[in-house]
Amino acid sequence: MIYIYSKVSREKQFFGHTNPIALTEKFGSPLFVYSENILRSRCRDMKQLIDYPNFTVNYSPKANSNLELLKIVRSEGLKVDAMSPGEIYVNLLAGYNPEDIFFISNNISDDEFQYALHAGVKISVDSVAQLEKYGKLNPGGKVAFRLNPGVGAGHHDKVKTAGQKTKFGVEMGQVPLVKEIIEKYNLRLTGINQHIGSLFMSGETYLQSTYNILSVAKQFEDLEFIDLGGGFGIPYQKQSGQSRLDLTELGSKLTEVVTTWVEEYGKAIEFKIEPGRYIVAESCILLGTVNAVKTNYQLKYIGTDLGFNVLVRPTMYDSHHDVEIYRESGIPSTRDEAVRIVGNICETGDIIAKDRLMPEIFENDILGVLDSGAYGYSMSSNYNNRLRPAEVLIDPQGNPQLIRRRDTLEDLVRNYIL
Repeated sequence: MIYIYSKVSREKQFFGHTNPIALTEKFGSPLFVYSENILRSRCRDMKQLIDYPNFTVNYSPKANSNLELLKIVRSEGLKVDAMSPGEIYVNLLAGYNPEDIFFISNNISDDEFQYALHAGVKISVDSVAQLEKYGKLNPGGKVAFRLNPGVGAGHHDKVKTAGQKTKFGVEMGQVPLVKEIIEKYNLRLTGINQHIGSLFMSGETYLQSTYNILSVAKQFEDLEFIDLGGGFGIPYQKQSGQSRLDLTELGSKLTEVVTTWVEEYGKAIEFKIEPGRYIVAESCILLGTVNAVKTNYQLKYIGTDLGFNVLVRPTMYDSHHDVEIYRESGIPSTRDEAVRIVGNICETGDIIAKDRLMPEIFENDILGVLDSGAYGYSMSSNYNNRLRPAEVLIDPQGNPQLIRRRDTLEDLVRNYIL
């Protein structure tokens, strides 16, 4: 076997004692492969972000909710968020205590509120209307609310979750209404949270949002926590030398801001962040097989089993993922060429990499799509009645462990009433 254009995985010894060919032969293709070592390392990065004693990292499992990965994250000392009753349920299965789960709700029903209340988790509401609904269901209860700090960030408009054109949070001018409803239902406001968007590579907007949420938080006495949100980006273009987000610089500035505010507030309340992508994205390489190579009207297509049912980010967000090549034969690639790497879904937009300059790719090559751990499997589907892949974890000893089996044809009809 030869590795072509695979500097990233080789430097990190990503595949341990095995290799991409052996993994796809044993577990099938496509295949999500995770590195436990990288996952643990990213957890530790976040835990060291702020030099403040009462600092907590909440992992956001919407990025990836595989049960075994959640157990690893919990073992690293991270707490956890939830966006749905389903995420609460899985978090509990992973061993989290209810008090370690923060339910950040968005436009939910009475039944979902009741589920969260019965589970005993911390609850945040997303609007004045939802705060009113919560007050009717649980008068006298504890609650947090999500603030829209007026500024957002993210790699695409669809993932900017604060600012003037997003559905999320209570705008700053509505804070007096929040106070009225809290008084009306005798609620206890325990926290304020925000999330400005996903995949920022510079900390300026995050710092501005921090100033904004702190200006609101000081209007409320006896808060227990402030959640500054997540969105920390990772370099998706490693093969081109893209720099990492400077966590040292950002963390230093955040420490100064938080410390100064706490001194003025007079209470060393808990400060949280809620990373998702940063924790899991780089821990995964998605493997797929080249099934066809052809030229259509002067465009060369590399046809794979990596349809957007497996990884939707490039189709949904025009996202970039670096791609590596692994080959069982000893045949070298003798030239670079511009290609479109496409999947097997009946849609023209089923493209993994568009007009990408790559070493020559042959049928039966295995491709590795880097940084697929966040919003890969969690956004996958059975579109075209395709089977979702297996997930495999490379443990610290370098051995592969199956942590989710591949779908079967029977799974496609499991919930039908026949």
